[in-house]
Amino acid sequence: MTFAHPALFYSDEESYIDGTVPFVVEGLASAEPVAVAVPGRNLQLLKEALSGFAHLVTFLDMTDTGRNPGRIIPELRAFADRHRGAVRIISEPVWDLRTDVEYPACTLHEALVNYAFSGRDLSILCPYSTTTLTHDILADAEKTHPVVIDASGHRPSDHFHPARVVVAAHSLPLTIPSDAASTSVGAGAMAAVRAFAREQAVKLGLAHDRVDDFTLAVTELATNSVRHGGGESTVRVWSESKSIVCQVNDNGHITDVLAGRTPVHANEPGGRGLLLVNRLADLVRTQTTSSGTAIQVRFDLTDKKAT
Repeated sequence: MTFAHPALFYSDEESYIDGTVPFVVEGLASAEPVAVAVPGRNLQLLKEALSGFAHLVTFLDMTDTGRNPGRIIPELRAFADRHRGAVRIISEPVWDLRTDVEYPACTLHEALVNYAFSGRDLSILCPYSTTTLTHDILADAEKTHPVVIDASGHRPSDHFHPARVVVAAHSLPLTIPSDAASTSVGAGAMAAVRAFAREQAVKLGLAHDRVDDFTLAVTELATNSVRHGGGESTVRVWSESKSIVCQVNDNGHITDVLAGRTPVHANEPGGRGLLLVNRLADLVRTQTTSSGTAIQVRFDLTDKKAT
């Protein structure tokens, strides 16, 4: 088996089970490790459908694992790297409770899967609901998956072009409100950035146990920005839609499309900043072009986890 990344278009619970359970059972019958990373309600559905086989499968709740889509590839990579030989994964990063702010990060993730696992002995099946998701989302799935499985069977996608999706996602503008608090950052100013981030987190009502995470994420972004973005950057913080948002702008250009999603070996210096930011934040969005880069992180002020 070579790398495969099909999209499964399902319409109801029956077609969901019919499209996913055989994929799992066939993998187990071939002694292939199997992971299932889907939203909570479908996770329970698959646990029940697999019955006596469930203990052989690694289950991940995508509303937690993939709350920030930037976390998904590192999580799936960690599972795949623990095993030799062929591996199977069901990954459902898009469901009806995803917001308009979250969705661009989801479609970017799906495009990047094709780069992150190219050449691996791995099959990642991605379910998409044709009844709860919009036509535009399903059209995007055809751009990020080389094969589509639907009621008529398997078919190649005539619209598959992940590179275009990556460019489009990285070109989307990230807006900043006029009343955002801001500070300029240069080399040697990280203590001031930490103080600024902590002050804003407390002021805007972030939960006490997440203030340190927010402060660390902002500091890592500012550090990377100064180091790789021309020596100075601007950090802005505001609240929006029950989230606290930080955006860091600089004059750099991120050319590594998998930055922040590729594991770093223990003996390699650096390269962990964006990985850490993806781990800490509830959402990370990036705009990067030849004219500059903006990275936006969101931390929820309330628990929005789906079930």
